[in-house]
Amino acid sequence: MLQFQPPGFGHKVIHTSLGAMVYYTQTNAPWAITVPLRGSKLRVADAPEGVGKAIADTKDLRPLLFLHNFGGGASAYEWSKVYPAFASNYHILAPDLIGWGESAHPVRDYKIRDYLSTIAEFIIQTCRQPVTVVASSLTAAFAIRLAIVQPNLFQALFLVSPSGFDDFGQGAGRRLLLSVINTPLFDNLIYILGAENEIAVRNFLQSFLFAKSQRVSQEMVEAYLTSAQQPNAKFAALAFLRGDLYFDLSLYIQQLTIPTVIFWGEKAQFTSIKLGQRLANLNTRAIQDFYAIADAGILPHLEIPEVVIGLLQRYL
Repeated sequence: MLQFQPPGFGHKVIHTSLGAMVYYTQTNAPWAITVPLRGSKLRVADAPEGVGKAIADTKDLRPLLFLHNFGGGASAYEWSKVYPAFASNYHILAPDLIGWGESAHPVRDYKIRDYLSTIAEFIIQTCRQPVTVVASSLTAAFAIRLAIVQPNLFQALFLVSPSGFDDFGQGAGRRLLLSVINTPLFDNLIYILGAENEIAVRNFLQSFLFAKSQRVSQEMVEAYLTSAQQPNAKFAALAFLRGDLYFDLSLYIQQLTIPTVIFWGEKAQFTSIKLGQRLANLNTRAIQDFYAIADAGILPHLEIPEVVIGLLQRYL
């Protein structure tokens, strides 16, 4: 969400086949700034209007795309503690995916193909060259599938706990019976109580997503709550909860050819680190490293961002 993005980042919009997709990128100082021309001894503040200055164009930098996870209240905020560390050297792109955050929320039964197509559309519209992608969980699994069918779009993948949530035929993540989720009116109640309620959001972050509850800040709770309260936000969230977006990643990962590094929180729930190691072992040619992040849950990039920043800097 815009109000939760770091200084110097603002939002832009592209249009996909399913509606507008908002993304966050460098728009203001200290990133999108005027800089002295080469050879000039003037400081920017001293340079006269129109003399000795040039506009730094972030689009000339290599693109670095951050894709957020799914779940009630998800948005690009998830990566907002990490991507500023790379803003000097990369063109940062952090979208709210369709159905989440400030992007369009079409009323529909969301399917896997919706995200494969709109992520591809986003890359084609915003990136001039193959892109390095940083993604988490189910969206990371979508990135793998997209990289298999359109490898020309990708330079490298850095993935946190990639899972199709039905890997090796073992479902994960669905905690409510489908008969309950699909009950008319009751699905609304589930969403209101589970995603639009501050106490429930805090509890979910503390109990299921983080390894240590004290790392959950009020800002995090407010960011997730604000995203969850967007009009029609329930449709994408319930599609995820029902399992409409799940698949068996083990059936696809062996076809991956793009260089990939996987990070996994040792205390991740729903998708255990043993599952991650089993998936990684299916394709040791493309998956160049598997790094276990100690004392972290399924969102180490939000829980202990300084560690994830250091790891990304090492591999990038």
